[in-house]
Amino acid sequence: MIVAESQTTPHSLHLRTTAARRTGARERSARAQVAVSRPLHHSAMAPTAFLPFLYRTRTLSSATAKHPSQILRRTSAELHHGPVCVLSHRRSVSTEKALSHSVSDLTVRERTVLERLYDGLVRGQRSSLAECITLVETQHPRKKELAQVLLQKVLAYRQERERIAGGKPVAFRVGLSGPPGAGKSSFIEVLGKMLTGKGHNVSVLAVDPSSCTTGGSLMGDKTRMTELSRDMNAFIRPSPSSGTLGGVTRTTNEAIVLCEGAGYDIVLVETVGVGQSEFAVADMVDLFVLLIPPAGGDELQGIKRGIIEKADLVVVTKSDGDLVVPARRIQAEYTSALKLLRKKSKTWTPKVVRVSSQTGQGVPELWDIMLQYRDAVLSSGELQTRRREQQKVWLWSLIQENALRHFQEHPEVRAALPEMERRVAQGDVSPGLAADLLLKAFGTTL
Repeated sequence: MIVAESQTTPHSLHLRTTAARRTGARERSARAQVAVSRPLHHSAMAPTAFLPFLYRTRTLSSATAKHPSQILRRTSAELHHGPVCVLSHRRSVSTEKALSHSVSDLTVRERTVLERLYDGLVRGQRSSLAECITLVETQHPRKKELAQVLLQKVLAYRQERERIAGGKPVAFRVGLSGPPGAGKSSFIEVLGKMLTGKGHNVSVLAVDPSSCTTGGSLMGDKTRMTELSRDMNAFIRPSPSSGTLGGVTRTTNEAIVLCEGAGYDIVLVETVGVGQSEFAVADMVDLFVLLIPPAGGDELQGIKRGIIEKADLVVVTKSDGDLVVPARRIQAEYTSALKLLRKKSKTWTPKVVRVSSQTGQGVPELWDIMLQYRDAVLSSGELQTRRREQQKVWLWSLIQENALRHFQEHPEVRAALPEMERRVAQGDVSPGLAADLLLKAFGTTL
């Protein structure tokens, strides 16, 4: 039998070419997803160092940028079925390449400064630690790159210390949160002095609220820690929240890493006065302590979902003088309320404790409970799991922050944004449609 050879028509050639392109796109997308989702669990790479390579995009010249009216005229079909932007395999994330690229770009002066800061940090010099935290808090693009190089060295140093310690964390991270006026700073003063007296090195990262109009901050938390601020085994760093939600700053995670690198085995993170739904610090620390005043409301406040669900310990403050009876009542009410909430840990049941910062009563007993918690979660492996999950939360918070910044700085978006804002203000275009069109203009040029 003679089989006729199939003829190749232009239409069939077009179909095969289109199918090949789609297959190649799917393969590149799969490779990119594998590269991006590669875990950071056992890596010495900071999530912040990962981002510049994830968001490196091609810049468009003003001649190629589309006019806002061209973006608005895109059809709904193009809006919903437009090309999907994926990371090219040429841009796959490489830890080694990222580190070597960052180090090779340093000038002699920059290398000297980083070596001085790093050497002073690992020796426990408080002035060097303060300079390092200032460096990671900066918004200057070049200094932010230098901060990532410094963080990489500190992370590697911390990993080596943990390896020598048999895998145990080098520091105990404690987050302290609560409503305004709960006595957080006064409590830290008493707790910190007790810990330094026991031979611990204590660092306090105090977050002060920033003005919503001027952006300034009073930095008043340190004024209530007069004794602790003069202690040579303690370090207190007040920082403004700068509009960051959740009671912390944008760089609290980085500051924790630097404090651990400087040899502080207890890191206390004090948030601004928060409400029921602000608990970002719980994703940064090992133990989350909620401080409440004696007049904190009735039992219903304890049942409300939110920050109380995240608390590992609830501390009723100001339990002295005429407030002893109200403090006991609040302790009993929150103890019963916690029984109605779902447990977040298999090895620990949250407890409610009364303390007095004025007399120091209850503070030593509270520290013993904190140590019981640390031993329980450490022996069960829950602490290691929690820290790995926190690394992911840290990564994604930075991705969101940097994605918004790259979006706002994109040439095509900046060109279309004024016209889009004008049309939204006039009611010609809905805010949702305008946002979709701007995001599509941003995504098609990645």
